[in-house]
Amino acid sequence: MLLILLGDGVVAGVVLLDPTPDKMMITTAWGLAVALSVYLCGRISGGHVNPAVTLSLAVRGDFPRSRVLPYWAAQLAGAFAGAMLVYVDYAEAFRAFEQAQHVVRGAMEGGKLDGPSAGGAGVFATYPLFDNVGRNFLSEFLGTAVLLLGVRALTDRRNAATGGYVEPLALGALVWAIGLSLGGLTGYAINPARDLGPRLASAVLGWGTSVFQSHSGYFWIPIVAPLLGGVAGTILYDLGIHRHLPPEGQPSPPGELSP
Repeated sequence: MLLILLGDGVVAGVVLLDPTPDKMMITTAWGLAVALSVYLCGRISGGHVNPAVTLSLAVRGDFPRSRVLPYWAAQLAGAFAGAMLVYVDYAEAFRAFEQAQHVVRGAMEGGKLDGPSAGGAGVFATYPLFDNVGRNFLSEFLGTAVLLLGVRALTDRRNAATGGYVEPLALGALVWAIGLSLGGLTGYAINPARDLGPRLASAVLGWGTSVFQSHSGYFWIPIVAPLLGGVAGTILYDLGIHRHLPPEGQPSPPGELSP
């Protein structure tokens, strides 16, 4: 909930109140939102806040598989609640935006939600810049693979893990870097709950089924691609890095791999 409240909150501020979108502002806020969310619940739940992380850890045996679906449900519910709070906070701004841009909530034009930022629905969920299914899938897959590569490196005690209070900030910086580098094409959902929860909220708030139909039914890509990309990133880390690391606490000479 905190992740979406702060993440979608900055998008709402930029889209609804500022005619010149600031990518640096948005990516910075999302990175900090991740860090704060991990600080909030890291000790209780591991601070996953992302179904792709939950699935990836379960696949490698670091998380009980019986808890995957309950975690997914909690992540989705939290994302939905966060999006609803953003709307309550920015309700007047939404109305002013729709009047100024002559937007009819949920209206479609040429197979897409009509108006800037998907007619305001882009405040909640992601919509691609180009209608290319394969490349959009690749963008979300690649971004999430990089995310899990970084997550594994930053949390692997056999590697140069940050640990302690620095770790959530490092994870936030990772998301910030992904947003700046790989986020321009699809809005870098890299988190199925982050996209689906707010998308459901926007459907309830008046955009209706158009949020699932817009951009050639794009909605499934930020759900499926991050799940597969996260598993791929985890496997790549384990094969390329983790299996070569020395036992925890044992230093490795520079340039020398462990057996």
